[in-house]
Amino acid sequence: MAETKQAERRAAKLAKEIQAFARQHGGSEGHLAHIGQAGTRIVLVGTDGGWGDLVAPTYEIARQAAEKAGLTLHEEFDGEFAAKVVTGPYEWTRMAGIQLGGPSDR
Repeated sequence: MAETKQAERRAAKLAKEIQAFARQHGGSEGHLAHIGQAGTRIVLVGTDGGWGDLVAPTYEIARQAAEKAGLTLHEEFDGEFAAKVVTGPYEWTRMAGIQLGGPSDR
């Protein structure tokens, strides 16, 4: 029972964070992605193209948080959904640094 209450509190906290992201970005949609033992990533994409993520300890907690927040979930992070993401110079520099041996965060 204590685990259930703890999971409900975690889902409620994540839901508030999802709602805050949505308010800041004019709405949002999301995708749940398993990340192994670390849990489940809640990928958020705002109406304005802004993006971010949160990590839930389990898929079920991530799903509950998304449901509580009213987040529209996509089954896949496909091309149409990914095209909504707006990237800036930081992301391009970071990606180039990782892929081509150029500048990175190190």
